[in-house]
Amino acid sequence: MNTKLYVGNLAFDTIENDLQDLFAQHGPVAEVNLMQDRATGKSRGFAFVTMATKEAADAAIQALNGKEFKGRALTVNEARPREARPSGGGFGGGRRPSRY
Repeated sequence: MNTKLYVGNLAFDTIENDLQDLFAQHGPVAEVNLMQDRATGKSRGFAFVTMATKEAADAAIQALNGKEFKGRALTVNEARPREARPSGGGFGGGRRPSRY
């Protein structure tokens, strides 16, 4: 079963292949998603790495959490489920209330 890991405190020049190579040392990697800023396309400093097995995920957490990579101490832990965000509301939509 796949296990998704959160990887934080990444150097901004890190690319997905770097993470693939780093995590593959601890087991099979199913997917790597490096989060990037929509406007600039630059790294946001964190990623999600999906390991193919729970054992590989545990080994990666044990080996890489706190380890220095590209001059920064990594934060590696099991990803939490995404929190539900309220839909709608706010001032979006661009419509003005009609006048009576």
